[in-house]
Amino acid sequence: MIWGIIIIAVILILSSPKVKGYLGEKSVSIRLNGLNEEEYKILNDVYLPTNRGKTTQIDHLVVSLYGIFVIETKNYKGWITGTEKSEYWTQTIYKTKNKLYNPLRQNYGHVMAVKELIKEVDVPIIPIVAFSDRAELKVKVEKEHVVYIPQVKKIILKYNEKKITKAQLSEICNLLQNAALKDKNVKKEHVKEIRKDVREKNEKVSKNICPKCGGELVKRKGKYGEFVGCSNFPGCRYVGK
Repeated sequence: MIWGIIIIAVILILSSPKVKGYLGEKSVSIRLNGLNEEEYKILNDVYLPTNRGKTTQIDHLVVSLYGIFVIETKNYKGWITGTEKSEYWTQTIYKTKNKLYNPLRQNYGHVMAVKELIKEVDVPIIPIVAFSDRAELKVKVEKEHVVYIPQVKKIILKYNEKKITKAQLSEICNLLQNAALKDKNVKKEHVKEIRKDVREKNEKVSKNICPKCGGELVKRKGKYGEFVGCSNFPGCRYVGK
């Protein structure tokens, strides 16, 4: 009886989003540790300030002689569909569909935070979105790296033309580490900021106000039926869920 309760408790813990996210990030960290330490420096779970006075959390940063790799991990399962430009992607498990914010857009914010901090150094920044192999990727992307976690290292090693010196590598790492927020309360504040942003966005949408530009939201007809979009299209391309 006791062992049964323990097993159920372990299953519930392992199936929680926080734990699944942690396991996904840990899996990437383990794979990245095999990179040459002289040429690649790995920073995990980094909180950086943004130019808007907020914080952004980056799962993994790989600073190398060949470029900086900004990695966002996703531990979803089921079919994942979407495009580079769509605001939301869809997770489909049997007949159940859930929306997730386009991780390419999410990672773009991370890239911009890094770029702002190292603007004095000319080095390419390469974003990578990595899903666990529990997912089946059916996304339509052309220029971006959307891959499975076991493929991350292979993608990084494809970049083999040196762009910076070892001295510049150390300089960039120092810039990022000095800028990184280390206070234990930073994570809590970051989560609070995200929840606040989501709440404010939902409030605007409920009042038919575009959360991107402040324009009016109107019903439109598209190839797949009716949807809600911004009246300032094509200047603003916001589309509701």
